[in-house]
Amino acid sequence: MVPVSLIQAGVTAATTMLAVLIGGWLTVRAQDRLWRRDQDRQWRDIRLNAYTDFIGAVREYVAFVLNPAARITAVPRTRDPGDLMPFFDDEGTRYRERLESTKTALRLVAGQVEVVSGSSELVRQARLLAAARAGSGIEALPADRFDALWQAERRFIDVARAELGLPSAFAPGPVSTQLPPDTEHFIGFRRRTG
Repeated sequence: MVPVSLIQAGVTAATTMLAVLIGGWLTVRAQDRLWRRDQDRQWRDIRLNAYTDFIGAVREYVAFVLNPAARITAVPRTRDPGDLMPFFDDEGTRYRERLESTKTALRLVAGQVEVVSGSSELVRQARLLAAARAGSGIEALPADRFDALWQAERRFIDVARAELGLPSAFAPGPVSTQLPPDTEHFIGFRRRTG
């Protein structure tokens, strides 16, 4: 009778150990899932802040470019793509530096290459608008510069939202070629004070 008790005790101990191991393993998996979810949420918040700062910097840059008092010059770039590169006075340099620093911060935290590509195209379009503005008034800016800028902004916002797991912010259909209200304000101001 002693051997049966010993076998029962061994089976009970082994079953208990197995239950403890399975429970520990499940706890570790649950903790790991929570940790990963928390990490994903933190990265999402970091990216959202970087993308929001970048869009704000682009808007400030464009607002400066559209300011009638802005002094902008442009020189041809010696390397590809060979377009004009805008240069600003001291006040404008602040906006350019903020745009460049937020673009770099975005590149550090972006999780998809499409976001980086979209930000590069948006910066390029903002620079082309500034170069077109160099030496002329805002009323001389071609409408296609604005169209290209706002389309690049829209594409950037779409890829950034997709990376963040959000649906598109824009209804499907043709892109509006109407200037945003802040642009019309600057152009109207220039015409009234012109």
